Amino acid sequence: VQLQASGGGLVQAGGSLRLSCTTSGRTFSSFSISSFSVGWFRQAPGKEREFVAAVSWSGLSTSYADSVKGRFTISKDNGKNTVYLQMDGLKPEDTAVYYCAKDLLAKYWRGTNYVSRDFGSWGQGTQVTVSS
Repeated sequence: VQLQASGGGLVQAGGSLRLSCTTSGRTFSSFSISSFSVGWFRQAPGKEREFVAAVSWSGLSTSYADSVKGRFTISKDNGKNTVYLQMDGLKPEDTAVYYCAKDLLAKYWRGTNYVSRDFGSWGQGTQVTVSS
């Protein structure tokens, strides 16, 4: 079972996009997003995958990379088993493939220092392109 990101596209600098992340394939109760913290990561061509934002399994805590703080907002709807990333004030340097993934540990909130190796159930990402 993987997490599927969607909602990417081409937008002008200063514009907005909302990405969605939900489960694909069969959904098991043990894989409910309500039981896991979920993170958004991005990878630009020729660069390593980097952390963007994360929301706790309860939905009550969030964390952001400095580069997106104040512009992006992460949220989750446990009833819909979906996590959102609202991206406002987009910049050309936000251009990347965006991925979502769940923490490998259930009901655990890391708080800081998010790295991709701590997350799993990666699916295909969604391309975000910001033109200048």
